[in-house]
Amino acid sequence: MTQQEESTVRIDKWLWAVRLFKTRSQAADACKAGKIKMEGMVVKASREVKTGDIYSVSTGPLTRIVKVTALLHNRVAAKFVAEYLQDLTPAESYEQIKLIREMRQGIRPHGIGRPTKKDRRDMEDFGGF
Repeated sequence: MTQQEESTVRIDKWLWAVRLFKTRSQAADACKAGKIKMEGMVVKASREVKTGDIYSVSTGPLTRIVKVTALLHNRVAAKFVAEYLQDLTPAESYEQIKLIREMRQGIRPHGIGRPTKKDRRDMEDFGGF
């Protein structure tokens, strides 16, 4: 490989390497589904990432906005991710997700059967029934 080829990384590989997706194929599928955007335009999985690019990444109910600060070829530990991306997502988005999770805590999923004795005690402790 030449020097120029080593300095380029595909967007699906970079998204996987900075731990926004668990697998590279999930990152590629997100690109195909139109969940990765740059300046409002859908990005293909083969797009080459450049330092300074800003991407919008939709994962479930959360849309993250990330800025590429450095290129990365291999997956790194979670504590080193901050060296390769800058999270520009508004704090309100994270608060909204936290609120949604808190609201879902008291709801029992349909179809899992009757509560166990432990579940019943937890519900009594939680709601004072």
